[in-house]
Amino acid sequence: MNMDLESSSVLRLRGGGERGGGGGGESDIEETFDPQFEYTEEPPLEEEEGDCMEIPEEYETGSSVNASDHVSRRYYPTWIRPSIDPVTVLEGGALDLDMQCTDLDILTGYPLQTHPASTHDQKSRKVPGPSVQQPCPILRLYGSTREGASVCAYVHGFSPYAFFSCPDSYVHHGNDMRHCLNDLLRSGVRSSDGRDVSVFCHGVKYHEGKRSLLGYVSAHQKFLQVYVASPTMVPTLKRIMEEGIELPRKCRGDDGEDDGHVRFEAYEANVPFVLRFMIDIGMTGGGWVTLPSKRYRVRVPRKNAPGAPKRQRTAHDGHFETPKMHCQIEVDVTFNDMIPRDPNDSAWSGIAPLRILSFDIECAGRRGHFPEAKRDPVIQIANVLSSFGKEENVRTIFTLGSCLPVVGAQVVCSDTEEEMLEKWREYLEATDPDILTGYNVQNFDIPYLLDRAEALTNDNSQNSKLHSFALWGRVKGQKARMKDTTFQSAAFGKRSNIETTIDGRVIFDMLPYMQRNHKLSSYTLNSVCSEFLGQQKEDVHHSIIATLQNGTDEDRHRLATYCLKDALLPQLLMNKLSVLVNFIEMARVTGVTLEFLIARGQQIKVFSMILRKCRNENLLVPTLSKTGANAGGDGYEGATVLEPMKAYYDTPIATLDFASLYPSIMQAYNLCYSTLISPADLKGIDPSLYKKSENGHVFVHSTTKKGILPIILEELLTARKKAKRDMKNAKSDYEKAVQNGRQLALKVSANSVYGFTGATVGQLPCLPIASTVTSYGRFLLERTKAFVEEKYTISNGYKHDAVVIYGDTDSVMVKFGTKTVEESFPLAIEAADRCSEIFPKPIHLEFEKVYFPYLLMNKKRYAGLMWTQTDKYDYMDTKGLETVRRDNCALVREVIQTSLDKILIGRDVPGAIDYVKSQISDLLQNKMDISRLVITKSLNKGAEYALGLGGKKEDYKVKQAHVELAARMKKRDPGSAPQMGDRVPYVMCAGVKNAPNFEKSEDPIYVLGKLHLSKFCDNDTLFS
Repeated sequence: MNMDLESSSVLRLRGGGERGGGGGGESDIEETFDPQFEYTEEPPLEEEEGDCMEIPEEYETGSSVNASDHVSRRYYPTWIRPSIDPVTVLEGGALDLDMQCTDLDILTGYPLQTHPASTHDQKSRKVPGPSVQQPCPILRLYGSTREGASVCAYVHGFSPYAFFSCPDSYVHHGNDMRHCLNDLLRSGVRSSDGRDVSVFCHGVKYHEGKRSLLGYVSAHQKFLQVYVASPTMVPTLKRIMEEGIELPRKCRGDDGEDDGHVRFEAYEANVPFVLRFMIDIGMTGGGWVTLPSKRYRVRVPRKNAPGAPKRQRTAHDGHFETPKMHCQIEVDVTFNDMIPRDPNDSAWSGIAPLRILSFDIECAGRRGHFPEAKRDPVIQIANVLSSFGKEENVRTIFTLGSCLPVVGAQVVCSDTEEEMLEKWREYLEATDPDILTGYNVQNFDIPYLLDRAEALTNDNSQNSKLHSFALWGRVKGQKARMKDTTFQSAAFGKRSNIETTIDGRVIFDMLPYMQRNHKLSSYTLNSVCSEFLGQQKEDVHHSIIATLQNGTDEDRHRLATYCLKDALLPQLLMNKLSVLVNFIEMARVTGVTLEFLIARGQQIKVFSMILRKCRNENLLVPTLSKTGANAGGDGYEGATVLEPMKAYYDTPIATLDFASLYPSIMQAYNLCYSTLISPADLKGIDPSLYKKSENGHVFVHSTTKKGILPIILEELLTARKKAKRDMKNAKSDYEKAVQNGRQLALKVSANSVYGFTGATVGQLPCLPIASTVTSYGRFLLERTKAFVEEKYTISNGYKHDAVVIYGDTDSVMVKFGTKTVEESFPLAIEAADRCSEIFPKPIHLEFEKVYFPYLLMNKKRYAGLMWTQTDKYDYMDTKGLETVRRDNCALVREVIQTSLDKILIGRDVPGAIDYVKSQISDLLQNKMDISRLVITKSLNKGAEYALGLGGKKEDYKVKQAHVELAARMKKRDPGSAPQMGDRVPYVMCAGVKNAPNFEKSEDPIYVLGKLHLSKFCDNDTLFS
């Protein structure tokens, strides 16, 4: 339902007078509400004391309601999922069950005693996996049907394992080896991991047809595939095998070592169990799977399963235990009966109507202090509930105390904070969202709610209703769990976070998403929404929140409107930027879960793609240490930047760009782990089979053996071309958004492969590959420069001698000497085609744009009017200048931008000079608004030491203004102080004469009116 309609209601909890709501008459809720959220009558339940089992007539007609102590789910018809009977809907399992996967986790249970298919036919079927009745991993697959019903599938029979290479002398005797490893694991596994386990090693499988991914090897090797009882035992198994074991006598062979002591190399022992499962069955994150008819069993309530002890009561005599989830459908299935669907197939490329709940809380903090959960109450919780693909939403605000009606929203008032929190938890359970979102919910809203409930429980442990408050997930009885984590990557730096696990629900925080994907000077919700939505928050300063809460109903109404807007904006951002579509497509392309995409970096995505391709090619991925010792070098030279010919050019400058340079280099020269020949192995190999690269590393030709990485890249780029074609032919905006998200995911994935090989502390570093890629990049850039300047000369019949004035990584900028844009286009197109002809395929040089005029200031610092067509320029393109850099104040950006406008568009250099002088004059006369003088910089590596968070002193040799300010703010109020990874806004203030700049930086709000204006004319301040 679109709650922007002129409708509202107020539900009063725990007595009190009637408030808000409409009068009599027919409510428009039932007529316009999305079927996803329609109220469906449930069969009557056994009435318990205190329950209100009837829906008040007044509520049914849209009037206000006075409720008693306990309000059941049935009071909220617009919130709950429709009630369904899964046995009826699925005809007892006789129909295929299609579900889109949103989340995946592991629980420890007991093996099935009967196959799920035995419900439908009486044939004896073997349940996969170990038959011993002891704890084993069971996967829980959460998702949604096409109709929007929530599903949890318990997946049985999949066992964890790892591979180990065998010495040539090894003779396989499976039972002997299994008993040997079982004894070693029994003594090596921690008692907590081995509780109730009698069989640690479930089996040892011998392989002779597999090869290692690492290095060019023509012969197959011997491998053992060792199955263990739990994923937590794999690291122990790896350690035992790498340290060496004494082989059983039968396994030693005639030429083995005398004592039989052998060390094994581990392969694929570092693959997360969830990812291992997905790879082996061919499933992708965000993808669809089918549970075939009559191959799964629907869980139905059953009070007493006969026979087995309670802890083993997963299945007995064909009966399954009572459903354990807040899901509409629960089923059991064996992993080998699942059918993964190909997202490239249009029939399976869609996205289910997933439920998305965006929420925001308000707290009444003490004056001058950031709210603390132990002391400061939660006073409002705003919620915006929607279904993917629908514009409509339902808005609900929970308030502490009475409140006037809010147009377009349901208002639920409570007399106590304890009751408000409990009613919100009931609301969360009733709405059953697939995805939780908001802005900074991971680091503030979620932990604050959980900590606040705990504080209230501790204060009133006897009577508190909040003992069960943390039951937010889909698993009944399982509380949400928090832990401190650190995310670090070369691209995003280091950030400290609070990671919360809510079983079956994906937490998608829009703040870290914006920080990772968009370069902005400020990441406040206000700034981000102003940039992307053209909207801002309601005008309520945090300092008056407590005052409004303690005021009138009208004051709390103002606060509720503010809180609801803060809950709505993240969802609008998510829709505007197609965030969910892009993430789902990235999960499908790379094969990882949505949770992996959110919580982990680039490495796991490429690792997943490599593992999948290697499985198809009978290759195994070695498990290397993350110390960088196996990377194959200490470092390598990066990309080339040709020395710029700095000047202002009033003639056209053509830009020639390499299309997907690094991926195309890896394809053209067959660069891969599997094609690399080490110096030790080079002797004796026919020279016609390989090519020595520019930096001395040797790789075999693709005609000899095509590498895994080139195959992956070829498939990614081919799929991207198809997605772009499908996007052009899309018949709806939805189809276009899905295909655009897919082509972007394919592009990013292809570009990530090179970085994966160059990450010295990573899953599979290989600096010979990374350094060879950049060396070929330098060669191609220099070869292009030489070709253009040799070919396009007066002596060859052209009007001018062409000059390459600049080159950077994958592009060159050429001055052909033409006077007009029209003359430049055909020359640039010809040059790109001619250069492409001399390079190996698929390396391709493209002409994309002309700059005219063009200001080249230095390496990676330039500006110009960009022309992709001859009739009109597209826009002014700037790189590396203060107009796009985030570590300068708005005044600098505005002055530089206006000056560029005058120089490049108006061709008025004197006017630009006069403008700069006038701005400096206004600055010194104190005519500037403070907002134009705020500088922002990020707290990255080095700041840890200054903030007392560890770190090394050598990483912070020079004190920085924003870091020192953050340290001072932490002393003043730790709760509101900037954290690692945050951007710190500051201004320069007057201080002691000759004092260093880092002592003069201050929070703009804290020191309003004490600005040191002359500092803004200082080059070190403006252009730091």
